[in-house]
Amino acid sequence: MNFGRILTAMVTPFNEQGEFCVESTKELVNYLIANGSDALVVGGTTGESPTLTTDEKLILFKTVVKAVNKRVPVIAGTGSNNTAASIQLTKQAQEIGVDGIMLVAPYYNKPSQEGLYQHFKTIAEATKLPVMLYNIPGRSAVTISVETTLRLAEVPNIVSTKEASADLDAMATIIEHAPEGFSLYSGDDSLTLPILAIGGTGVVSVASHVVGNQMQQLVRHYLAGQVQAAATQHRQLVPIMNTLFMAPNPTAVKAALALYGVNVGGVRLPLVPLTHEQQQELTNVIKPTVSYFVS
Repeated sequence: MNFGRILTAMVTPFNEQGEFCVESTKELVNYLIANGSDALVVGGTTGESPTLTTDEKLILFKTVVKAVNKRVPVIAGTGSNNTAASIQLTKQAQEIGVDGIMLVAPYYNKPSQEGLYQHFKTIAEATKLPVMLYNIPGRSAVTISVETTLRLAEVPNIVSTKEASADLDAMATIIEHAPEGFSLYSGDDSLTLPILAIGGTGVVSVASHVVGNQMQQLVRHYLAGQVQAAATQHRQLVPIMNTLFMAPNPTAVKAALALYGVNVGGVRLPLVPLTHEQQQELTNVIKPTVSYFVS
């Protein structure tokens, strides 16, 4: 499965009452596809999955699949720390018509490496969909080891991993020893270029909500051998990437989208809006040159 280079970890739009908003989701999908997204990852951390009910996730998946209409792959976040529940949600997502699933490392219950292996393998064997692993020890309190990732890469439909460990040595080892066709994506925007340099495929990005086209340009420069141009683009984007994480994700990126005229609402508790000072800093850094208004 070729998911592309710039995959956007999509925010979940809410209305003024904090309810899931179908119309804003459709508008966001069109905006993202028009502005550099090769694929959409929905129902993940950036999509505020901890606060979404199962019914809301299913409506989200249906809405995005219909709005995308096969233009780009849709990857549904169906992972959790409950293997049986993840299998059930994965099967429902498959019926809806998503193109792949993303499975986050089980959080809070801190399984062993064997437990991680069995968890991911069991879910993967319950679906025909391609599976992307998601290693994010900062949120899950457990790391999917290099050895476990490589074991899982032998499962036929586990085809990719999103690495948010910031461990370039571990990522290089995975890329070197994984089966042909197994892809590794950065889970950190600011590591996009370094991960491309060691043989990674691309990034599952938050910043692509607002600088997707610029990130595509960075990738094109690098793949064309224009390394200095890619490095220059990278340095220009890093301040924006860092500012988008000034507050717990996706608080700042939702506020940034509003600056571009893309209304996705606020965040749900326990997240809170940006402070006045943070909003001012965001505005100063983003300085959008093109606003996108959905008709």
